Amino acid sequence: MKRLICLAVMVAMLGAPAAAFAQESGSSSNGGGAMRSATDRFRNANADAIEKDWARAPVEETEVTTAHSVNAHGKTLRYHATAGTLTIRDDAGMPTASLFYTAYTLDGQPVGTRPVTYLYNGGPGSPTVWLHMGSFGPMRVQTDEPTVVRPAPFAFGPNDMTLLDQTDLVFIDMVGAGFSRPLGETSGSAFWGVDQDADAFARAIMRYTTKFSRWSSPKYIIGESYGTLRTGAVAFQLEDRGMSLNGVVLLSSIMNYGVRQPGYPQNFVTLLPTYSATAWYHHKLAHPAATVEEQVQRARDFALGPYASALAKGHMISDAERAEIVRQMSELTGLSPTFIDNANMRVELSSFRKELLRDRRQTIGRLDTRYLGRDDDASGDEPEDDPSSSAVTGAYFGVFRDYVANELNYKTDVEYRMSARGLPGFNWNWSHRPPVGGPQTTPNTAVDLATAMRRNPYLKVMSLNGYYDAATPFFSTEFDLAQMMLEPNLRPNLEFTYYEGGHMMYLSHEALVKLHADLSRFYSETANGGAR
Repeated sequence: MKRLICLAVMVAMLGAPAAAFAQESGSSSNGGGAMRSATDRFRNANADAIEKDWARAPVEETEVTTAHSVNAHGKTLRYHATAGTLTIRDDAGMPTASLFYTAYTLDGQPVGTRPVTYLYNGGPGSPTVWLHMGSFGPMRVQTDEPTVVRPAPFAFGPNDMTLLDQTDLVFIDMVGAGFSRPLGETSGSAFWGVDQDADAFARAIMRYTTKFSRWSSPKYIIGESYGTLRTGAVAFQLEDRGMSLNGVVLLSSIMNYGVRQPGYPQNFVTLLPTYSATAWYHHKLAHPAATVEEQVQRARDFALGPYASALAKGHMISDAERAEIVRQMSELTGLSPTFIDNANMRVELSSFRKELLRDRRQTIGRLDTRYLGRDDDASGDEPEDDPSSSAVTGAYFGVFRDYVANELNYKTDVEYRMSARGLPGFNWNWSHRPPVGGPQTTPNTAVDLATAMRRNPYLKVMSLNGYYDAATPFFSTEFDLAQMMLEPNLRPNLEFTYYEGGHMMYLSHEALVKLHADLSRFYSETANGGAR
């Protein structure tokens, strides 16, 4: 009995402070209540301060416009730059994401007939800093030869090859990268997949078109790298939603990820001409052609014919045929017959990048095989990094952060993210539902682009390719787009151009001059709706 009484007293003693602690306020004589009230006030004030200072993308669209001029193409181009955000919404009208963009519009032009081009990079996960700071905008990081860009102060200035003389330009960052963010309770993962990402860009493009009254303007898309796979899906989605494009530009393309699966020989076939161009550039061939164009044509003929046939036979190939294929591969790639034979005639890209210049203790780039690197271990199996990427990354992001704040006057506490990769929930959904055929477990949006071209027979497509791009090889692009099975009357709507550069061929000023000439012709042929 005594034990029960003692236990009841202990419970009462423990319960009294707990009850007092739970009260919002207490009498001055109740120390626990006063302490709780002070604690709550401190916590609430702290929460309010955090809420007030939380760097978040705005739900309401923002924009800052500044006036500029650039000397290009023998004249002064006066333009306005607008840095801001586009709010996209779901079908119920709820805001789901804020996408950052930078637009350049030439002064004194009629909006209804002035072309507008939407541009974006790839990754997936990248912001559009590369195209924005290096290619067609009115300002550019001044790069040329395939060497490492020096640290700050960077060479940044007017772009004499800007496309602003042909079209207004709108650079857009994907959700989770740059300044673009999901809104409210919508998670980033809602946008991180082939179809989800394409939907977000289609909505952003349509939002800008509506907000700035560009529906009557000739409209274009320029996508780079994974941005080309995105473009195939976006071009169809826009067409399906009532926006017909005048032109699509595919810069360093990868439209079909399926051919890269292990066990399929196609990737080795389409890499071989890039290997040959690279060996030609680095003077590793015993009998080089006079030009890189001639060299890659030799490699194309071999790759499509004897090499593709040999790989299709697998281990059933005869010893004599294998020996002959190894010999021809060695002549075209500069690799030793022994190395090629040990690789079973299937030389992985990482192995090629390590092996080609091993005798010089140098590696070569992936995005641009003209760039050279050095590893700690010259005997390893693959390069430690990609020298063609690290050579320019610091300059591009350093320049952009200064430029957007001090030249474009866009102020924000939101961090400009170099990539969405590594964020919580970033696990890209590679499945894709094309407009025709069944669902794809690995995407091929050349199917979507072909459907858009059939529905809009005036849609023209230009594919821009660098000979030294090993990330998205030009021969792979030729193969992917040849599988669109366009009817003869549509095939002239697809064209290819080639440059002595890599993945970002615009790093070379000489290539940029040719890019501007080719694209100027493309715009002049398409801006009138396809009429000739």
